[in-house]
Formats: sequence, structure tokens, C-alpha cells
Amino acid sequence: MSVLEELGLPPLPEALPRPVIDNHTHVYSTRDHSGLSVADNLWFAGEVGVTRIIDVGCDVESARLAVELAASDPQVRAAVALHPNDAARRFLAGGERALEDDLAEIEVLVDDPGVVAVGETGLDYFRTRDDEGRRAQERSFRSHIRWARRSGKTLMIHDRDAHADILRVVDDEGVPDRMVMHCFSGDAAFAEQCVARGAFLSFPGVVTFGSAGALREAALATPLDRILVETDAPYLTPKPQRGKANAPYLLPHTVRFLAELLGVELARFCDLVVANTFAAYGRWGSDA
Repeated sequence: MSVLEELGLPPLPEALPRPVIDNHTHVYSTRDHSGLSVADNLWFAGEVGVTRIIDVGCDVESARLAVELAASDPQVRAAVALHPNDAARRFLAGGERALEDDLAEIEVLVDDPGVVAVGETGLDYFRTRDDEGRRAQERSFRSHIRWARRSGKTLMIHDRDAHADILRVVDDEGVPDRMVMHCFSGDAAFAEQCVARGAFLSFPGVVTFGSAGALREAALATPLDRILVETDAPYLTPKPQRGKANAPYLLPHTVRFLAELLGVELARFCDLVVANTFAAYGRWGSDA
């Protein structure tokens, strides 16, 4: 019995004809959620053509782990931030001091050479609904934007049910040199607003869901040189494995779906994903 079978995880999909990059995944959350070790996670991804990843830390502990993993594996880079919901929780539990302490620790990590992005940061009005928590999110978001602008690193934005306020804050602080809308969840009109600000839009497995018609319209409205693909593992598993734990090795399902949706030959689309990811974050990896 294989490791995937033992853990009750989906089987390996058919390998892609060309390498691709998962620009947003949570390696240690995947380990904790599904039991898939970090080493196996990266190995299975490579077996199907997902040869590079960005491991995203959402609090101080996971950000440190992402930095450590990037230092140990040339195919991995890190993104570090205090997730908006974590910012709200820290403020509501410990007040301004607790939030500021965590932000100070994240700011130090931003300058690590293995870090290519400041994120995921932003606003989440689905999980955080009280005014105090939302104010804490905005305070944190503004800090992350300033770090991205100072460091020249990419701003990776989490936006859930907060489209207008995301644009308001970014416009107020100033759009950084590079910006990625992680797990893009808007419609075609919002996609156009983001692209007008120079953003890359990263599409998750949700785009394969039957209910995601507006998201597919957004993908069709996005210039090909602005499209990225992600797993956000262990969440948002694409069809046909929806409902099971996600991991980077399942990215080919989303890549194939988007290539067909956009009418782009699969190998060419794989090359586009890699070129766009390097444009968004810079080049890395042993064969970059």
C-alpha cells in the first residue's frame, strides 16, 4: 500500500508535460491536516511536475518554519505574514501589545533571503465580523504593505468578502512593485480592477467547482501574463478530488482545467504559469 493510500489521500494525477509552480501552499498545515510529511509532500509534487512551491506562513511559528524550509531546499521559497484572522485574534485576545509583538517578529523575517513575498495579508470579513477585529486586520494589512514597499518583495493579498476595502487600503498606502491576489475570489469586473493596479491573479481549485461560474468569467477576463495557479493546500481541493485533503501534487487538476477553459495548449500553459510566477516573485530553484 502506498503512502497516499495509507493516509486516505487522493492518488497521483497524470503528470503534466512541463513543470509548474504552486505559488501558495501551507506545507506544515498539510502535514498536520493529512499526515503527509514535508518530504513526501515535496516528492509527490515533483513526480507530477510541480517542481517548485512557495510555502506560506500565516503566524509567527509557521512563518519561521517556512523560512527554515526555504533555507534547506532550493526548490522552495517562503512567504511570511500575520494572516488577517490571526491579526484580529491576537488583538482581541491580547490587545495592541500582542498584535504589535507579532508584527515585529514577522517584520524581521521579511528580510530573510529565502522570503519572496509578504503575505498572506489583507482583510477577511467572512471569519472576522466585529469592528474591533476588522480594525486590527487593517492595521496589520497596512504594516505588511509598507514592508513590501520597503523591501521590494511581492505583496501577497488575502481577500475574503472585502474587495472594496482591499483596493481602498492598497490605493491609500501605494501599490507595491509586485502584488498577487492569492486565491482570487472576485468576478470579472474586480479582476479588471486588480489587473489595472498591476496585480497577478492566483486561481485555486475553486475554479473547478460547478458553482464557480463568476470565477471562471474572471479567469477569462484576466490577461494570460497575469495568471497564477495555486493549491492553498490543505484547503480548496479541486475536482475530481473535492472534499479530500489538498496538496501540491494535486495542482495538475487545476492547471489542466484552466488550460482548457482558456483555450491554451497544456504545455504552453504550464510554461506561462512558470514565467508568470517568476515575474511575480523572481526566479529560484536549481534549474531557474
